[in-house]
Amino acid sequence: MTLMITSPPAIGPYQLPNPVMLAPMAGVTDRPFRQLCRRLGAGWVVGEMVTADPSLWHTRKSQLRMDHQGEPAPRVVQIAGGDAEMLAQAARLNAELGAQIIDINMGCPAKKVCNKAAGSALMRDEALVAEILDAVVSAVDIPVTLKIRTGWCAASNNALRIAKLAESAGIQALAVHGRHREQRYTGEAEYDTIAEVKSHLAIPVIANGDITSPEKAAYVLRYTGADAVMIGRGAQGNPWIFQQITHYLTHGERLAPPSLTERCQILLEHLQALHAFYGDTMGVRIARKHVGWYLNDDQRFSDAEQRALKQQFNALASTEAQFDWINNAMTHDAAQRLLAKGSHAA
Repeated sequence: MTLMITSPPAIGPYQLPNPVMLAPMAGVTDRPFRQLCRRLGAGWVVGEMVTADPSLWHTRKSQLRMDHQGEPAPRVVQIAGGDAEMLAQAARLNAELGAQIIDINMGCPAKKVCNKAAGSALMRDEALVAEILDAVVSAVDIPVTLKIRTGWCAASNNALRIAKLAESAGIQALAVHGRHREQRYTGEAEYDTIAEVKSHLAIPVIANGDITSPEKAAYVLRYTGADAVMIGRGAQGNPWIFQQITHYLTHGERLAPPSLTERCQILLEHLQALHAFYGDTMGVRIARKHVGWYLNDDQRFSDAEQRALKQQFNALASTEAQFDWINNAMTHDAAQRLLAKGSHAA
């Protein structure tokens, strides 16, 4: 018996191969991670949030976030801002640079974003939301999608009203994170709001929030009736989650987890891509958080052992030392020897 709830949706001219997406995450979903997740089964990936202010695009951070070189279609660029005309201009410029989908961020809960009346702060001003949606959709001839939360706070759950505005404006798919802004990433995501939104919309609706296993993905699809699920933190250190979910939805059984050798090979390939993309100095720093997430997902180690291994890896200051350390930790016995050596390992 198969568990596939619905056929994968099409967004504009792009037919998804499966209903499992990678969520945009600032500082995480860079080009190396997007390419890795796509190779491991993600049917759709979204780039890191890019500011709508073109005057800031000269910075190295923005340049790297806008780098989609070598990525297959569709190339999805997420923009954030609070000014309708600036967002429209950003959409036009990104389309000229090769974006094939524009995604508008109205879901980010970060204080530095909300303080600029962007991200999820926009949900407090429905008139401005309507103005932004109309401006961006009118500015480009490529599909525009939207990501929102359930509202600003528990007392202002207005996701359905925003969703209806989006569909009326010509938004071609809507992702809903099942938390309001004040929750940030705490507490549990709720799916009743997503189910309500889906029941009123004809465009594809994507469910997001706390989807960390194949069983949870199947449950959320059933419960909400959503067209797809979007994985965020559940993919950190666990990029094979996409193929595991797709297999479960298709066959009704769990795919065997990757072997230790396969996990280490994926990690090494990820680090190689990070260092090639960022260069040695930034690559070393960025690799630390990813290796930390991989260790969090490694059931071979206790919490204390995970902390000790992270401390060892974070002390390494060169690309070569990082690769040597990973190669030396590829078996449980080798990792235990590293732990025994303490902070002088590697």
